[in-house]
This record gives sequence, C-alpha cells and structure tokens, in this order.
Amino acid sequence: MNFKHLPNLIIRNANVVNEDTCKIQDILIQQGRVSKIEPQITGFYHAKEIDANGAWLMPGMIDDQVHFRDPGSAHKGGFLSESSAAAVGGITSIMDMPNTHPPTLDLVTLQDKKDRAAKLCMTNYAFHFGVSADNLDIVENIDPKSISGIKVFMGASTGNMLVDDLQILERLFANAPTILLTHCESTPRIRHMEQYYRQQYGEHIPAILHPKIRDKHACFESTRLAVSLAEKYATQLHVLHISTAKELCLFKNIPLDKKYITAEVCVHHLSFDDRSYGRLGHQIKTNPAIKTVHDKNALIDAVAHSHRLDIIGTDHAPHTWLEKQQSYFDAPSGLPLVQHALPALMELVAEQRLSIETLVKKTSHQVADLFRIKDRGYIREGYWADLVLIKDNHDQQAVSQQRNFMHCGWTPFQHKTFRYLVDTTIISGQLAWHQQQLFLNCRGMALDINR
Repeated sequence: MNFKHLPNLIIRNANVVNEDTCKIQDILIQQGRVSKIEPQITGFYHAKEIDANGAWLMPGMIDDQVHFRDPGSAHKGGFLSESSAAAVGGITSIMDMPNTHPPTLDLVTLQDKKDRAAKLCMTNYAFHFGVSADNLDIVENIDPKSISGIKVFMGASTGNMLVDDLQILERLFANAPTILLTHCESTPRIRHMEQYYRQQYGEHIPAILHPKIRDKHACFESTRLAVSLAEKYATQLHVLHISTAKELCLFKNIPLDKKYITAEVCVHHLSFDDRSYGRLGHQIKTNPAIKTVHDKNALIDAVAHSHRLDIIGTDHAPHTWLEKQQSYFDAPSGLPLVQHALPALMELVAEQRLSIETLVKKTSHQVADLFRIKDRGYIREGYWADLVLIKDNHDQQAVSQQRNFMHCGWTPFQHKTFRYLVDTTIISGQLAWHQQQLFLNCRGMALDINR
C-alpha cells in the first residue's frame, strides 16, 4: 500500500472519545495517519469530508482473540470474509489464534498466515503462536516482534495443542520470550462432568447443562494454576475469556502498567447468561461456557469499575448453522461475533453500566499497551488513523434486517435491535465502511509489535 497516495480525509464535528475525555473535535487524516486534531480545522486540504454531527468517534477496537479459520476451514470463514465483517463492526485490528489447519506451531506456517493476511485482510493483523508438547524449542527461540503472543491451551483443546502436562507448563512459563496467553479450563474436571451427565442423558445432553459441565470449578482451578506459575517464574501472563465471578479474586485491582498478570473478558460473557440457552441452545455453546446471571453481572461490574479485567475481546469463532444444530457432543463451541461486538458493548453504555471512556480504554488503549502495538489504539497526531464513528440507530434497524458479512451467515444477536450502529470505519487511513457501503479495496497492515 502506497499511503502517500491515499486521499485526505477530514472528520468534522465529532465527539472524540479518547484518553478518558470526550470533546467535539475535527480530525484531519493524511497519508494514513492523524495529522491534526483541533476544535475546527481550517484551510484547504483537497479532502473528503465526513460530518459526524456530534456522534462519537473513537479508536477502532483491537480484538486480541479471533479465529478467522484461515487456512483450513474455508466453509466457516477466511481472512476476507471475517475481516470484512470485523470492519463493518468497528474492529480495525485483529490478532488471530493458532488453532487453524495446520496449526500455527512452526515458522513456515506462521509466514504462510502472514502472506495470506497481507493479500486478503481488510483489518490490520497480527498472529499468536501456538504451543504443543513438541515445539517448545521453537517457542523459546521465536522473535518476540514477529508475533503478538504465545497461546497455550491449558484445557479444552483438540489434537496436540492441549498442554496440561505440568513439567511442560513449568518449562513454558519459565522460558516464554514474550506474553503468554492461556485458555484455562481443567480437562479432568470437564471429563468427569461429561461422564456424569452422559449417564443421565446419553449423547443428547441439553444445551443448558453446558455451564454445568464446564463449570466455575474447572475454570478457577486452571486459572489459579496459570497465575501461580506466572508468579513463580515472573511470566508475563494474559488469561483469556474470564467467565466467572470466582476467578476475579485471582487478579489484582491495580492499573495495567503496574502488573504482569492480566485478564480479559469477552463480549458474549457480558451479553448472555444461562437464561439464554433456552432460546439460543448451541448457538451460544462456547468454551469457557456462558454462565449465570450473577457471573455476568460480576464481570460487567469488574470491567466497568475495577482494574481486574484489563481488556475486552470477542473470541470470534464461526461455525456453520448446520454444525450448531447437532447434538451436544457434536455441536462445536464458538460464536461468530466480530460484526456485532461494538454495538453489543454499546448496549452497556446505553444502560449506563459501562462508560464509553472505559469501553474505549479496554477495547483499544489498553490492548495496544498490553501487546505493545506501535502508533495505534489512541487518537493522537502521528498515529495511524484507525477510527470508528458510532451513531444512534434512529431507524430502529434490527440485526435481522442488516446484511450479515460473516461467512457463516448467522449471529446469536439476530433477535436484537441495538441502540447504536457503526456508521464509519477507517483502517490505516482508508475508508473501510461508510454509510452501509463496504470498500473491499481497503487492506490492513501488519501490526508493528514494539518489543
């Protein structure tokens, strides 16, 4: 991409949400970067102008946890389809998980994913590197700037990506050269509960029992182990998709820059609870499971009013509709979320349960800080212009009336009418989505990991 030839953009009269403030400002974008932020920009810049009319303009969401299914599962999604949906939803940068086919466990596969993304990805991108019992030598010697993080499944994975041998985990935590991301669920506990309910229901366990099988004990024991290992070896640890109130006590209520053990919550754990299984069934089957109303409310309060949960991600994991209609043990876990994540989070803002400043902090600012992403995550002069304009849904347009850009073609939010919609998404200074039009010529950049 030759950014010198990108057309200039001016966004006028925007309520800019950035670094704990909201101010009416104009933003000038030149050569892909923010070049001026002023109450009123004057002068002639040969620029396309967008009048925000007082709507919120914020840094684009940086989603640290997606499964774009590329390579290996084209029937579920790929870089083009899922990044298009992400752009429509106000996500400007993604970090893709390693459990593709083949899994990202070696440098050749990592480079292949980077090459694919460079050709197809509308959003900016980076990749987490996977851990198995067989690739620790590669993990320990990998260039920290070449990846966004190292992902270890301490429970609930398939194939050779499940790592629950304590000796291997000790070595990993002792020698990881960069941030270590963990999926924490206790496999023995899960297997025990599966067998318990299988004896009662056979293969047709009701969806409502998913949070009983993958319960708070499975999450807490595995998360406690990860935290204890990180404390033992001073490992930079990031625990993904916290789903229970019980786990919150394991994380310190101090600012991000004061700690080396951090935690994330996902959109679905803030949006659904166990009452939703009766209506949605396996549509919301995901690992770790969506749990009780109490858990959801505790997570919302923690992300809104404390430092225990540092960032918000999606764990976007698309599966086909037919796959999701299968019986309990055959229906795969995971939800397609990137297109509706920000509108869903804006519901919490509308309900005054989450301030818009905190939303921006935990979907943009702190993600950039945690993963050390250069020149992104904030609206600052000289930074790349990754911006999202959010407007009121005055027409009461339901999700079911909108085009679904995710390849799987369905969403657990189908029944919703969100109070806010993404009007405009700008990625590295390029219009990606504006007033219901998707600009497929937009291409994201590899994130510059500044370690």
